Amino acid sequence: MSLDLFAVLLGGATALLPVFARDILHAGPVGLGLLRSAPAVGALATSVFLAHYPLERRIGSTLFRSVIVFGVATVAFGLSTNFILSIVALTVLGAADVVSMVIRVSLAQIRTPDAMRGRVSAVHSLFTGTSNQLGAFESGLAAALLGAVPAVLLGGLGTVAVAGLWMFIFPELRRLGRFEE
Repeated sequence: MSLDLFAVLLGGATALLPVFARDILHAGPVGLGLLRSAPAVGALATSVFLAHYPLERRIGSTLFRSVIVFGVATVAFGLSTNFILSIVALTVLGAADVVSMVIRVSLAQIRTPDAMRGRVSAVHSLFTGTSNQLGAFESGLAAALLGAVPAVLLGGLGTVAVAGLWMFIFPELRRLGRFEE
């Protein structure tokens, strides 16, 4: 849960989409709409894929890879001045985010003892319900201080750094093979 919290806090590029659409990509209102929908398209396509081909092995390493891909896609979006490349980066970002989410929710449900499942679910809901808004605030504050592009770049790089640090701090999670182990 903390991995997701920090990834979303740092990698909240979507909060800055209006700035990118207007000032960097010169995409206008329709372009902003396309940019806003790109993560959802990636998430939807990946969800359909995972419904047919569920994650069964190397769950821990897949979790960390998905968070790293999320961070790299954030950096790619931050560096992009091309509208199509930005759409692709945001689509990949959404796809990586849903992989992480599926693993986190599954682990919370499968691995939590029955007596604690309600409390763990409540904490998980609190993390996921507040992290997007806090991440948007952090992104806006960083953009005000540093500019939109540096804010997104630092957020993406921070996400990758947190994933690397968590892989070191939580090696048992990195080595997790199956949900049921």
